[in-house]
Amino acid sequence: MKLVSRLTAGMSVALGVGALGWLLALPAVQAQAPAPIPPHPSTQLHANLVTPRQMEKWEKELSNWGRWGPKDERGTLNLITPQKTQAALRLVKEGISVSLYRFPDLQKAVDTGNMNAETKHWMTSIDPQTGRVRGALDAISFAVHDGGNTHMDALCHYAVQSDRDHPVVYNGHPQDLDEHGCKADAIDRMGPGYITRGILVDMPLLKGVEWLEARTPIYVADLEAWEKFAGIKVGSGDALFIRTGRWARRAKTGPWNAAREIAGLHASVLPWLKARDVAIIGGEGVADAQPSGVEAWPRPIHDIALPIMGTPLVDNGYFEDLAPLAARLKRWEFMVSWTMMPIPHGTATPFMGLATF
Repeated sequence: MKLVSRLTAGMSVALGVGALGWLLALPAVQAQAPAPIPPHPSTQLHANLVTPRQMEKWEKELSNWGRWGPKDERGTLNLITPQKTQAALRLVKEGISVSLYRFPDLQKAVDTGNMNAETKHWMTSIDPQTGRVRGALDAISFAVHDGGNTHMDALCHYAVQSDRDHPVVYNGHPQDLDEHGCKADAIDRMGPGYITRGILVDMPLLKGVEWLEARTPIYVADLEAWEKFAGIKVGSGDALFIRTGRWARRAKTGPWNAAREIAGLHASVLPWLKARDVAIIGGEGVADAQPSGVEAWPRPIHDIALPIMGTPLVDNGYFEDLAPLAARLKRWEFMVSWTMMPIPHGTATPFMGLATF
């Protein structure tokens, strides 16, 4: 079995009167590994089974390396052209906006606070004698990759899995990584911000349920059934947001370890995503169904999208305000906008996306 070469980093961000600070931290070593969770049975059917050999073929066949030049560090964000942005602006009819961002919980739970970095909010101007707050000044710290924080992965976040001995990231750049972060494909190299067409894929709505059960894989047939339902065709430069109902379930039944067990995209959708030239992909946990059902590739969507296709991924997206608005308007395409926090050498940025109808 091949080992995975990738960056599993948590970045702590402090904002306020102090300077921007951040920390790369590896997960703590556990005394005993948790029991494995079996993948969804459908992933093992012959028609759906994706093998390690197939994944290695896709590393070559789905590559965008060199497409925008040898020095490119933006990947499929290049597909958000001025013309694409202008077209997205024309989608605004009602002038109603909703946020796609969720801030990490201040209280640690099984699905949050998992990057060895404290989530904390504090006032910074305190009288040392009385302990009273002297002014409206504050700071925050949190791990950008926290399991409850909506963030966009930088292209340096995952390295090519098949070449562990010489780890490289998107566009063949070396995974030159130290305590200061990524030397190439970091978040501060990926542009200031973007406006494009956003598309919500609301799988629970399509299937008539409150949420998809954990481990449920989403296949190409599901995505195309949604296109037919919504009257939309996913195309070049689109931002694709996949709602599975994670946050609806969490609100009703409580948190669970969504990093290990969650509905999401099956590996077999990767050629479809490449053919449609999607600019970014957002999920409510990781975009991948967990477990993936692909031997030795725990997160195949991440493994191909980031280092091979150069497609940024939004993890822990919050679509619970977006979904009812889209359903009320019967319109699942909208203008989406976001800025990139230029964390020097950063492996991700908080994704404070705004959907406007």
